[in-house]
Amino acid sequence: MNKPLMQNPVIQRFAAPVILGLVLLLAWQISFQQLQVPVYIVPKPSDIGMALINQSGLLFGSLWVTLKITLLAFLSAVIIGTLVAFLFVQSRVIEACFMPYAILFQVTPIVAIAPLVIIWIQNTTLALVVCAMLVAIFPILTNTTLGLRSVNKGLLNLFQINKASRWQILMRLRVPNALPYFFGGLRISCGLALIGAVVSEFVAGTGGTSAGLAYQILQAGFQLDLPLMFAALLLITCTGLALFVVMSWVSSLFLSKWHESEQV
Repeated sequence: MNKPLMQNPVIQRFAAPVILGLVLLLAWQISFQQLQVPVYIVPKPSDIGMALINQSGLLFGSLWVTLKITLLAFLSAVIIGTLVAFLFVQSRVIEACFMPYAILFQVTPIVAIAPLVIIWIQNTTLALVVCAMLVAIFPILTNTTLGLRSVNKGLLNLFQINKASRWQILMRLRVPNALPYFFGGLRISCGLALIGAVVSEFVAGTGGTSAGLAYQILQAGFQLDLPLMFAALLLITCTGLALFVVMSWVSSLFLSKWHESEQV
């Protein structure tokens, strides 16, 4: 017997949020139009859409700048975070020495250290990538380290009894066990990389051809061009959502056939 349409998992997961969003947008448009709210206070969805169309060249050019910084920072965080996690799992002493400094970077607001990084690194793009990477690296480092350590003691003893090397234990036991933790870290880190990129752009205030979406938001705020500001915010939000969806898809691709976290 077929399930009712709204009880279908695919419908509930994708269509229901889309329908709710459309209803909220329609209510926003109609209510603000009837109340005649000035566009310089809060724009209507139609105003934001027109700004997105009229300023598409400017906005999507800035989106590419922000996205490039985000992806470079995210890739750097994945590589460095994973390698450091591999190092931590080999020695408790190394982890005890360096983990407090990783926590120190995590709890220090990026707004406070971004000006120093921008001063020390002359290349603006590289400085922004470093700032965003510092924001994004901690979830990958901690999640991967936790996954590598959370192995079954019986299996670990079995590997050791059979004289498996450290490399064999790492690649054949610890890494497969850590994959769900690693992909969980990726889903968190991709959003943090975008946040770090935007915040770093705010601090750097770079303009011209290297201007990202944060700069366009600042300029729109100075000019009281709220439709443009909301359009830039919409692109940032959609980018963050797209990154999360891609990371969730990658996680499902690797884990769906064998790990219970991705089983329906």
